[in-house]
Amino acid sequence: MLNFLALIGRVVLGFLGHLGRLTIFAGAAISHCVRPPLYPRLIGRQMIDIGYYSLPVVGLTAIFSGMVLALQSYTGFARFSAESAVANVVVLSITRELGPVLAGLMVAGRIGASMAAEIGTMRVTEQIDALTTLSTNPFKYLVVPRLLAGLLMLPLLVLVADIIGVFGGYLVGVYKLGFNAGVYINSTVDFLQPLDVISGLVKASVFGFIIALMGCYNGYYSKGGAQGVGAATTNAVVSASILILTSNYILTELFFAS
Repeated sequence: MLNFLALIGRVVLGFLGHLGRLTIFAGAAISHCVRPPLYPRLIGRQMIDIGYYSLPVVGLTAIFSGMVLALQSYTGFARFSAESAVANVVVLSITRELGPVLAGLMVAGRIGASMAAEIGTMRVTEQIDALTTLSTNPFKYLVVPRLLAGLLMLPLLVLVADIIGVFGGYLVGVYKLGFNAGVYINSTVDFLQPLDVISGLVKASVFGFIIALMGCYNGYYSKGGAQGVGAATTNAVVSASILILTSNYILTELFFAS
């Protein structure tokens, strides 16, 4: 019994230790984001890496999600003779939920792992210590550009994903299900409200910050050589994905709670 309680205690203390270290890391990173100097060239490079190079995977995910959503909505609504609501459901689901969440998860798998692997490799090969020796703040040089790029670029990715996802629903609705193109477009435009798009973009900013934070944090504190870098990469993707889904519910509750 005592061994079991000791195990629980170790798990709880370990979790609290990681949570405290993450909180301190996030606080230090945010404070460096608002204090000079910044590195515009590094920020621009990370923006291209996060935004431009993630467009193909986010676009493919969005268009097929919109197409599948249109098919499934039509199948369900046909039982209640409510096929006309397909366009409304597609645009609402894409802009509020599927666009931000799916884009966040795909970027977490691509960029979060890349950040953790890159910074983790620098940690185990003592390159981060070399930066400190050269009077270069590792937070300024490694963490801040990634945080700012994630915060700025994921909303743009989600905006593109919203357009592509709605277009995918349009393709299926018009060319597969036989909807009138003008009626489908008018129904989409009339039903969409600014809050639907804004809430998705706000979620995307939060998700971008989470992805960059978890990638940098797990890489920065990785240890143990190649095995440690691999564990940091896995932890970055898993923790970012869980936090995205958790924060998605919290933000949805804040935006749309009655």
